[in-house]
Amino acid sequence: MFLLIRNQSTCKYLKSEGISFMDLVFLSRLQFALTISFHYLFPPLSIGLSLILVMMEGTYLKTGNILFHQMTKYWVKIFSLIFAMGVATGIVMEFQFGTNWSHYSRYVGDVFGSALAAEGVFAFFLESGFLAVLLFGWDKVSKRMHFISTLLVALGAHFSALWIIVANSWQQTPAGYHIVGTGSTARAEITDFWAMVFNPSSIDRFTHSIAGAWQAGAFLVLSVAAYYLLKKKHQEFAKATIKFGLILAVVSSLLQLVTGHSSAIGVSQNQPAKLAAFEGHYEDMTPGTLYLFGWVNEKQEKVQFGIGIPKMLSILVSGNPNKPLTGLRAFPPEDRPPVNIVFQTYHGMVAIGMGLIGLSLLGVFLLWRTQLFENKWVLRAFVISVLGPQIANQLGWASAEIGRQPWIVYGLLRTSEGYSKVVTAHEVIFSLILFGMVYALLFAVFIYLLDHKIRFGLDPEMKSGGHRA
Repeated sequence: MFLLIRNQSTCKYLKSEGISFMDLVFLSRLQFALTISFHYLFPPLSIGLSLILVMMEGTYLKTGNILFHQMTKYWVKIFSLIFAMGVATGIVMEFQFGTNWSHYSRYVGDVFGSALAAEGVFAFFLESGFLAVLLFGWDKVSKRMHFISTLLVALGAHFSALWIIVANSWQQTPAGYHIVGTGSTARAEITDFWAMVFNPSSIDRFTHSIAGAWQAGAFLVLSVAAYYLLKKKHQEFAKATIKFGLILAVVSSLLQLVTGHSSAIGVSQNQPAKLAAFEGHYEDMTPGTLYLFGWVNEKQEKVQFGIGIPKMLSILVSGNPNKPLTGLRAFPPEDRPPVNIVFQTYHGMVAIGMGLIGLSLLGVFLLWRTQLFENKWVLRAFVISVLGPQIANQLGWASAEIGRQPWIVYGLLRTSEGYSKVVTAHEVIFSLILFGMVYALLFAVFIYLLDHKIRFGLDPEMKSGGHRA
């Protein structure tokens, strides 16, 4: 998403180069936005489901109840489908770095090369290697060894997210580097690997992203279980499954609130222009208003039709209602992000997050009152709730990346300077159309297989209920 949004600095740069905005740069941004948005549907699901698998299989080992073994086998099949989609869609993005964004790739190659190499060695090999045991080792290894494989697949999925987020966070808050060369040959070179890894935003962004991934997995499980309960199918399976989903949904939703708050504090310190765009805060060095909703008029530099709590942003960021915050007017217009889209995506993410907290807590309350399994309205809400974390993850990612504009590497390299000049607009259009067609086909196949598995995927042995092995 961060390559898509138009800004004033980009327009001025393209005009100076004699390039039409609607040609090369815009199309390259649009293509990257398409591929990364589609890819980002799958890693959060696989990360969240991997934790669910650990919970289910661990319970089976502890209790010996065959129902939990059957649940694990069922969700492993869905996990493998999602994992395959994530791998297939992720490869495309790496090629685009070299084709459409060659100057950017050269500039950050030393940093990204280290992080992505670590991801491949320490995460992807771990995850994919033990995935074979997870999928095919049910009757070939011991129960304990199979559980260890499940645990290692989950760890690999989380480690993979860690290194990818480290690389991306370095673009947000660069650290542990120096610049080698000048002009078009300039590039960032690592001077302190661990300073690069633990840059000022990496931990906050990792914990916030992981909580979002746990939500995606939890609400997928809740959605399927609620569907079965409404259809009065596989009742024992669904009732046990929904309990696992609710546990993770509550934990991850509340964790999102905590990590989101911590991340916002970090943004206020390291990227004040982004925080100002989050809340449409233009006035420089005045206490900030926390808006519930509104519309930012960027020409008049104010929030219209908004309802906000005066000074609440300052309270949340610093604990002091009178603490002045840096406003957008402190930055030249060419150094400001597109404000309204950042404002809307950020508030959309927060609204969905609060809704998911409320829904998960309501589910726990009704479960405690033994009323959940008969409450059709809440079960229907759980069925469609699978969309909530996905939309919130996309909106959060967009607000973070667009809020960094006009920088592709914050404070060092502008987005308008990172594209490949040798690639023609016609080539990008062709690849964009081709990717769109392939992704549409992949998504249709994914939905068909997922729907088929949910509707008809319970093995006969899973329909008879649980007993102790």
